[in-house]
Amino acid sequence: MKNLSSRVLSNSFLFVAAAAVVIPFLALISASLQPSGTLVPRLMWPTDPQWSNFAAAWTMAGFGSLIRSSAIIAVIVVPVAVICSTLAGYAMATMRLAGKGMLFAFFIAGLTLPYEAIVIPLYFDMRSIGLLDTYWAVILPLAGAFMPFGIFWMRSYFESIPRELIEAAQIDGASSFRIMVQILIPTAKPALITLGLLNFMWAWNQFLLALILIRDPAMRTAPSGLGTFVQQYGEDIPLLAAGTLIVIAPIAILYFIFQRHFISGMLQGAIK
Repeated sequence: MKNLSSRVLSNSFLFVAAAAVVIPFLALISASLQPSGTLVPRLMWPTDPQWSNFAAAWTMAGFGSLIRSSAIIAVIVVPVAVICSTLAGYAMATMRLAGKGMLFAFFIAGLTLPYEAIVIPLYFDMRSIGLLDTYWAVILPLAGAFMPFGIFWMRSYFESIPRELIEAAQIDGASSFRIMVQILIPTAKPALITLGLLNFMWAWNQFLLALILIRDPAMRTAPSGLGTFVQQYGEDIPLLAAGTLIVIAPIAILYFIFQRHFISGMLQGAIK
């Protein structure tokens, strides 16, 4: 009886959590298909879906150049951040380094640093080295900002690997780099994919840095362009809903493609 009650409670919680995510998403889709200029008070599928709202939002907001900018930034930031985090996490977990504890604490302190606290100094730094109004003005700070979490994530994974496996490879004459590449990395696929997806999501959703460090509207990220779009067409709910779906579509597609690896990586982190 106790197991049955626990199962019902767990299923009820999962159902409520799923509904809290799915219902707003369905409402957003429903709103995006309503006639332009109408206000939808409830979740209701339109009798005549206006698919042209997506084309209108794409053209009016200039999402072509905005999505290209977000893609350029994310495609560069993600591999740089993942590779650097993996190398640092491996060193923190398996090597004897002087001051390793203090260095790791320094990286963890970076998790508490908000973008709002660094965006003004970053603006003057990027201007002094001539990177203002370029993609690198956003790419370099983001790669550094993602490092603390990535190092913590990969260090936790490498520490879960049996130490005997690493020692056996060392006895066989394998170098530290070979141990990482040929023994540990192949088993870290779920953790790496999860970290890559999280970094991609954070880079894609970047708003503040792109808004401050890139003054050319055509070079800004999709979320920052969506913010401008909201200011211009704030009263046209269907158009805004269509624009919002366009911005979140790449993240949703990547998640559905890699959802098994993502869930596996998250569960590994929970178990550790």
